[in-house]
Amino acid sequence: MDTPATYVHWMFIDISVPNLLLILLMLVVFAMALLLPFPRHKATPLSAESEPGDSEGNAVAGERNWTARLRDAISARWPWNQLLPDRQPAYVHSWVYVFGIGAIAALVWIVASGVVLVFFGPTWWHISSAGRFVNSIHYWSVQAFFFCMVLHLWGQYWMAAWRHGRAIVWFFGVLIFALAIGEAFTGYLSQQNLDAQWIALNGKDAINSIGVGSFFNILDYGQMFGLHVMLLPLGVVSLIGIHIALVRMKGVVRPIGDEPDESDASPASTASSGSTTGATTR
Repeated sequence: MDTPATYVHWMFIDISVPNLLLILLMLVVFAMALLLPFPRHKATPLSAESEPGDSEGNAVAGERNWTARLRDAISARWPWNQLLPDRQPAYVHSWVYVFGIGAIAALVWIVASGVVLVFFGPTWWHISSAGRFVNSIHYWSVQAFFFCMVLHLWGQYWMAAWRHGRAIVWFFGVLIFALAIGEAFTGYLSQQNLDAQWIALNGKDAINSIGVGSFFNILDYGQMFGLHVMLLPLGVVSLIGIHIALVRMKGVVRPIGDEPDESDASPASTASSGSTTGATTR
């Protein structure tokens, strides 16, 4: 890898030996794929072969098909009436949950404006009036995201939302908050202005003092920009998706003092508790 490659010259063809060997290997594998017989599974009885809508045929295929087994397992663990409910208990009508939805809405604007900024680059968002406008949308969406997320986090803390087996939901929420702080910090470092340079110079000692300076060089714009536009956003969005799925699976915790039985630990009882506390249509 550290030495120059050997090249093959023939007429107008000029190709390195590693690339030539790779192409020859691809041709050999492709020829083998065409000539070698494909391993076949045990023949399926004609009675099991049916149209996709045939429930009997699907049942027989499901006994040997891992995709059918996985689908059934997901449906049993996360029923559609839990993942996409149309009714919720009355105590869900609270601003605490509205703040959570507000954070997700702000995140949509952050991602959309961030994609536009990445395509046009720093010169555009510093000089062009349209670039400044999109940059302002990105900036204020971040402020709205943290505003709503912190209020949602406070509300869940004072509600003790980790009760009844929901500690994993709370854990992912706190993890999202911590990762979002790193995302915002790398965003400040990616501004390409004097503010970004000042923050980087004053923050490098703090990064080195906690022992991660050898992994994260905040004076390196390329590294910080890559973290800001790729790895950290992917982590934040993925964790939010897991957080929402866990909320649907575990259900929303009851208010303190309104805890009927231990059966509240099951999502089904939480979802059906609207019959006792006054279910409302969302």
